Amino acid sequence: MFSIYILTYNEEIDIADCIESALLSDDIVVVDSFSSDRTVKIARRYPVRVEQHRFESHGKQRTWMLRSIPTQYEWVYILEADERMTPELFEECQQVIQKNEAGLQDDIVGYYVAERVIFMDRWIRRSTQYPRYQLRLFRKDKVWFDDYGHTEREVCDGKTGFLKETYPHYTSGKGLSRWIEKHNRYSTDEAVETLRQLQYGNVRWQDLFFGRSEVERRRALKDLSLRLPFRPLVRFIYMYFFLGGLLDGRAGFAWCTLQAFYEYLILLKVDELQRQGQIPPPPQPSSSGEEEEASVTVQTPSGGSSSQA
Repeated sequence: MFSIYILTYNEEIDIADCIESALLSDDIVVVDSFSSDRTVKIARRYPVRVEQHRFESHGKQRTWMLRSIPTQYEWVYILEADERMTPELFEECQQVIQKNEAGLQDDIVGYYVAERVIFMDRWIRRSTQYPRYQLRLFRKDKVWFDDYGHTEREVCDGKTGFLKETYPHYTSGKGLSRWIEKHNRYSTDEAVETLRQLQYGNVRWQDLFFGRSEVERRRALKDLSLRLPFRPLVRFIYMYFFLGGLLDGRAGFAWCTLQAFYEYLILLKVDELQRQGQIPPPPQPSSSGEEEEASVTVQTPSGGSSSQA
């Protein structure tokens, strides 16, 4: 068995379905950022624990959660309210934990799981770079999170692997107005991160062309994309034509258009920050308290491994 964390903020629309999908576990913790709607009230109808902590950032919230909220089990899984656990994924999680505890998985401390983006009631398979992996299942004493743009990046003290099963991610379940509002906030953080990367970062060319995992290649591609001219247009062409978004139908066209708009919003805010003379500080040390990040060894689906920071 493993514990499941569910992160929430004003998720009254999704929280019931999310919890019900996670009830395969007997230890569920809802970590709420002081929602102003009925999220907490709905969650407390179920056999789960509810903890509240004021939100600072995605990385800090996750690291606080892992360090401050006890769980029954060493292995934990992170769900967001617009995501769902599936019976098939739950079973595979149990299997890999059992193999790990039996010494058959080469001391792997975490597993990446691919998301299936559901947008306008359709799986956007092609233009979302499927399979796109996120770290979801891991040993809570071996992982912490740092902030990156509007989101977070994991730091793992050990090897990681990949699961075959996937999870659905309902990105527009609360309506397009909520999606646009959320990405307006995200674009502000991404603009700051763009300036930070241009000032202090670089492109990891080796990972871009020879990365041993999708995670390494995707992150190197993002670092490159920050330096490309006409980013919104390039992103639309890349997603719609090269990735095959035109085969995702009307929903695919809408998805690619919104992503190009999101890129344009980031660029406008980057220009605004530059005109205001704002230069972001260099990246901070890892939130674990260590001066240097632990190395992450990623086990590829074919059995090889590679290291990433």
